[in-house]
Amino acid sequence: MQPLAQSRSRRAPVLRIGIAGTENSHTDHFIRHLNIEQNRQDARVVALAGGATERNRTLAERGQIDIIVDAPEEFAGEIDAAIICHRQGGEHRKHTVPLLEAGKHVFVDKPTATSVSDVEDMIDAARSGGAVLASWSILRTAPGIEELRSAAAGLEEPSVVTVVGPADPADPHAGLFFYGPHIVEPALEILGNPGLDSDVSVHAAEHAVTAFVRAGGVQLVLAFIRKNGNGSIPWHATVAARNGVVAREITTSTLDHGTGLDRFVDAARSGTPPMPYEQLIPPVSILADITAHL
Repeated sequence: MQPLAQSRSRRAPVLRIGIAGTENSHTDHFIRHLNIEQNRQDARVVALAGGATERNRTLAERGQIDIIVDAPEEFAGEIDAAIICHRQGGEHRKHTVPLLEAGKHVFVDKPTATSVSDVEDMIDAARSGGAVLASWSILRTAPGIEELRSAAAGLEEPSVVTVVGPADPADPHAGLFFYGPHIVEPALEILGNPGLDSDVSVHAAEHAVTAFVRAGGVQLVLAFIRKNGNGSIPWHATVAARNGVVAREITTSTLDHGTGLDRFVDAARSGTPPMPYEQLIPPVSILADITAHL
């Protein structure tokens, strides 16, 4: 912890971050962004949960991280904020709520949760603990989605928003909840994150699930494609209106985990949530409804 103490003497206090769910490859991006490349001088990963596994020891060595604990609650006294990024979204609530109640800011990597009740519990904990809760798919803040949203603003009122991408209802990490947020969240983001106007209608085929739901007066068409072992399915989004159509393909080369992480760090340091908490609920509600229909 000495290097961290020295840095504090030269500048404003560093936001100390702990990570749980280090099996997720996103952890590599977070540690590289803050600790290795040092893209920010006001935030650093200082602790990892999950025990002294080979993976955690490797991450700790790369990022010069001194603290490895078994469970997230064990690093609560050493951090100001946490990133929860288990691949199994059903694990997120039990690790997030105690940290929020203790006043620790928390970013929950996608999915926020696998049930609406879990999301509501997290929101309640953030409000009672006075901490910031944030969660999103990296595609929600992708440059291509912002470009599409700007382009769509030049159309008449959109009639249909379609997002297509890879996701597998048989994925061992809670099925469509694992990759599904990359489809649902951008669709809502394009429209400015409105509430839902209808129930979800679901049509399942052998290698695809298509869901239909209205939000903000617009028809959303969400297509989840099960790719084969050799396939590559980029995300694709289209906005259709009576006077035109705009579309964008979102490839992995255009995604930047650092952008979303910086957004969370800024929110934690200001103490202001980066988006209204009510916007965390519709993506989980849609995915839960789709899953219930399968």
